Amino acid sequence: MVIPRALRDEVGLRPGEVELTRDGAGLRIEPVAGEGLAEEQGLLVIAAGGPAMTDREVQALRDAVQR
Repeated sequence: MVIPRALRDEVGLRPGEVELTRDGAGLRIEPVAGEGLAEEQGLLVIAAGGPAMTDREVQALRDAVQR
């Protein structure tokens, strides 16, 4: 499967192993958790990387988790 560079850059997808799952009529592609993960005070922390997120994007992620 080839994912266009512009789209990879937009979502911060980097070379490496990914997990592919069905999401309704589409597919969800997510990087497999690697060494960039750490646990701090009982929370899973992912090292910052990729493009910066806007306040709107952060809020959309929060809203999705609450559904």
